[in-house]
Amino acid sequence: MFQNKTVLITGASQGIGRVIALKFASLGAKTALNDIAAQEENLKILKKEIEDKKGLAEYFLADVSKIQEVEKMMQDIQVKLGGLDILVNNAGITKDRTLVKMTSEEWQKVIDVNLTGVFNCSKSCLPLIVPNQGNIVSIASIVGLRGNFGQTNYAASKAGIIAFTKSLAKEVGKTGVRINAVAPGFIETKMAEAIPEQLKATVKQLTALGRFGKPEEVAEAVVFLASPEAGFITGAVLSIDGGLSL
Repeated sequence: MFQNKTVLITGASQGIGRVIALKFASLGAKTALNDIAAQEENLKILKKEIEDKKGLAEYFLADVSKIQEVEKMMQDIQVKLGGLDILVNNAGITKDRTLVKMTSEEWQKVIDVNLTGVFNCSKSCLPLIVPNQGNIVSIASIVGLRGNFGQTNYAASKAGIIAFTKSLAKEVGKTGVRINAVAPGFIETKMAEAIPEQLKATVKQLTALGRFGKPEEVAEAVVFLASPEAGFITGAVLSIDGGLSL
């Protein structure tokens, strides 16, 4: 499905990003794997896993919150992989605390990585993907739609991604470039493992399907939005939350 297409996945070293990268690689895409330097070993492992399955992957170290590093990454992708067709804005962090106790640094770091990172990567990749009529899929969250206790910084960043997605879709639509987002609910990742059992039980009770989602289910939605089958979909935000937001 994605033969001769190059896909950049930010925050690819673990969690949902890792599964998204493996899915694209399994469908024939050349994968550009991004994360910060501290995750280099995990990126090497992922690259080898993709190559062992006869896929093609390169990894690129860059902090998405720093525009100079992102611009260099885009240049390196052009040189090593010959261009870019799809960007998946997945990199994100949490620093949960009620607003009364939240520090300015905790607020700013989450905004810098989660939201400014999307700005940096999207802006920097447009010269590469516009000629190819490529597309961007960003990972938002249902928290960006409904808020969450102790996550004003995270909720603001994800709500920003949703508004960013809709606005950019209007700006670049005439070029044939599509801009979409997914809004996962509670997904089975290492981050979710830290949630207290009582809260997990409550969330499952509030979720129509009665369970947490799987990273693979998020990856399938991302792949669909990036595929030709979604050719008339832009500015959309697809909730993947098992009915939690109902």
